[in-house]
Amino acid sequence: MQGTSVRSAALSALPGSLWRATCARPDDGGEPPGREPYAAGDPDGPFPAGVLRALPPGFAARIVARSGERAGGVVWHAAPDGGGWFPDEDGWIYVSNCALPLLGGATALRFAPDGTLRGGYRILSGADRCGPGAETPWHTWISGERTPYGRVFECDPYGLRAPMPRLAMGLFTHAGVACDPGRGVVYLTEGEPDGCLYRFLPDDRGDLTTGVLEVLVGDPGEEPVTWERVPIPALPDHVPLREQVKGARRFAGGGACHFSDGLVWFVTEGDGRVWAYDTVRECLAVLHETAGAPGGGADGEITLVAGDRAAPFLRLTGGWTVTGPAMSRDGDRLYFSCRPSQNGRPAPAAVTVEVRGPFHDLVRDLVHDLVRA
Repeated sequence: MQGTSVRSAALSALPGSLWRATCARPDDGGEPPGREPYAAGDPDGPFPAGVLRALPPGFAARIVARSGERAGGVVWHAAPDGGGWFPDEDGWIYVSNCALPLLGGATALRFAPDGTLRGGYRILSGADRCGPGAETPWHTWISGERTPYGRVFECDPYGLRAPMPRLAMGLFTHAGVACDPGRGVVYLTEGEPDGCLYRFLPDDRGDLTTGVLEVLVGDPGEEPVTWERVPIPALPDHVPLREQVKGARRFAGGGACHFSDGLVWFVTEGDGRVWAYDTVRECLAVLHETAGAPGGGADGEITLVAGDRAAPFLRLTGGWTVTGPAMSRDGDRLYFSCRPSQNGRPAPAAVTVEVRGPFHDLVRDLVHDLVRA
């Protein structure tokens, strides 16, 4: 961030090393400004107790689903991954991907205005390792398979329509998905050691059935970058997409991505870099190199982001990782899943958590602290 101005913006929450993209200056070593995140999680005890002890005053947490147990009438899936929040008349819905092989998909939890769980249901079944996901401005859920020749599905979070494969968006190892709410363009990263960055331009905004899939081209360090059409985006067992366009820009293992204020932020896990693509100027830049190991070592962290403001919020310890954070439209409830370390010993079940509290105030207080400093 360049400066500490305060402006109205939707509040979002980012996991892992991606939060460093939005709150670190290129020359500051990759550390966020302001206070440290609240630490949570006890390696020798149950995770929920760690969350309750760690939250700042005015915040409260509860578990809304636990893997292998029923939640709202549906058995909550193992390996919860990408997540999203949707309005639902007088309540709301939280959607979570399932990253299990062959048994993947997505499940929705429907909440009443007072936070009571009204029900749960599957919105996608029989998919393979559904990791990345993104909300669309027309209130559908995009779920991508993280497998070679993986598909993208567009799902109805309200459970009224069947999920539809969107083959025109490409068959490849999907690692990250982000949607530009203004133009309806979808950006996708590829989870391969020499993967690419893609964008899908639908023929009609709000309809992902048909459109053009493009890949970023250009040599490293070359500005500005350009895009070229992928000739055959959806033929199984054909030449991989990244091999179809000469000069396609390669990245060291694409990871999570996020769209904000005209910029697409994404992480390359192989080299620990954070990138920013300016959709207006069509320029690509390395924002900074993440500290430590590739990926930034931040899989258990959550940071709150609102415009040019960012506040580190939560850091899980004991090997727990964060997946699928999604903030309510009013900015008063945060949902995310927590997955335990798989270190050979019997591990507790993954849990999906709701945290309630004045998140906007937390971000505003951080900015005021920085201004006074």
